Amino acid sequence: MIRASLGRMTASLFDSTSVPVGRRIYCNRTLNLRPISAIGYDMDYTLVHYRADVWEQRAYDRMQELLAADDWPVTDLRFDPDLVIRGLIIDSELGNIVKANRFGYVMRASHGTRPMEFDEQRRVYRHTPVDLSEPRFIFLNTLFSLSESCLYAQLVDLHDQHLFPEVHGYEDLFRRVRACLDEAHVEGTLKAEIIANPEPFVDLDPETPMALLDQLHAGKRLMLISNAEWPYVREIMSFAFDRFLGPERSWRDLFELVIVSARKPGFFSYDLPLFSVTDEEAGLLSPVPGPTIPSPGVYLGGDATRVEEYLGLSGAEILYVGDHIYADVRMSKSSLRWRTALILRELEDELAALEEFRATENVLVEMMLEKEALEVAHSRTRLAVQRRNHGYGEQPTASAKELEAEMARLRAAIEVLDKRIVPLARKASELENPRWGALLRSGNDKSHLARQVERSADIYTSRVSNFLYATPFAYLRSRRGSMPHDPLG
Repeated sequence: MIRASLGRMTASLFDSTSVPVGRRIYCNRTLNLRPISAIGYDMDYTLVHYRADVWEQRAYDRMQELLAADDWPVTDLRFDPDLVIRGLIIDSELGNIVKANRFGYVMRASHGTRPMEFDEQRRVYRHTPVDLSEPRFIFLNTLFSLSESCLYAQLVDLHDQHLFPEVHGYEDLFRRVRACLDEAHVEGTLKAEIIANPEPFVDLDPETPMALLDQLHAGKRLMLISNAEWPYVREIMSFAFDRFLGPERSWRDLFELVIVSARKPGFFSYDLPLFSVTDEEAGLLSPVPGPTIPSPGVYLGGDATRVEEYLGLSGAEILYVGDHIYADVRMSKSSLRWRTALILRELEDELAALEEFRATENVLVEMMLEKEALEVAHSRTRLAVQRRNHGYGEQPTASAKELEAEMARLRAAIEVLDKRIVPLARKASELENPRWGALLRSGNDKSHLARQVERSADIYTSRVSNFLYATPFAYLRSRRGSMPHDPLG
């Protein structure tokens, strides 16, 4: 299986232009992989990708069951995977879900499941940009957020119908939904179901083990650092990896260190107790004496400082790869100065949609340039009328009547052009999701998610196996930073 995969890729490994746009690695900050000595990986939605609609449907069902057991009127609700996307923000003070641009200004919003009209949205958020340091704003960091935020939006609708007299406002409602999700995970029902039958939940990628083998044999020291418990990690990694490694290897042969129940983001900033998994089958634990990790193996807990001491490495010598912007990427960068890679699986579909839309986008750009020229001409003509009427400055040679006629002509031309622009602009704004649009864009600007990606991730890509195209020796260079005054093209 691996040899066949390698054969398919040999022709394109060293030709970056032949790599599909959805499988490329994108660089915010130049990263030379050659001096990277160790690479740590998260597991969920990083090394192992799930079918998000299936997983989140089951998580939604379990939360619904728990609420129904408390006599909440939720039995008629249904999970809608298109209701929310990663990168949105819950405003728990007002019961809204919003999409903001990179400056925090709200560009789209819904109250519960009801999309807010522009005038209402502007009235509510004109003087309230999103600031993620405020507790009222909850950023949807990962695909695990979809079921929770979908249910919250639907419960806001019911709350507005006064169906929850014991709930004191939208913030209290969100706390109850979050507690319900935590209970669903803590009780282990979901993970036990997935372990018993992983096939419907796990989206297998046969190329990921090859990417890790490339890194391992290139001298990289590989680590798996996950918040998941050891029995779950053991079963899911075995299901997702072992079939592609052949009978001589298992997934455990890839990783020098496996750290489970890591409690990220605290793992990157606090000294936490460390235990050794002394019996990998039974999951027996033994406290680790002393401040350091004694040897390769499977561990529970601990912290990143111990990892650095064990490896004899620190800072930019280590790359960490995860899907959670805050818990994986931002904290490992800000606390330890590790290099960072973010996995955005949705990127593949988004870039495919953008590629398909590219011809229409070019037409839209041309029409916008034409509109801009008409608007400039209209503004100058209007200024000429103003100067003639008030008798100052250089006087136009055209008469007032001629100037008014020219203004009317330009206004009419702009209106005709707008009628052609509007449907194309609407299509552009609905790429990937009719309600929220593209993941990394908000109108003509970058989305708030895109800003977080820029700030936290040195590189980002859609899946771990994309490292196959880069090789472990790549020099990943960021593009020249752009400013509005830079020349086009």
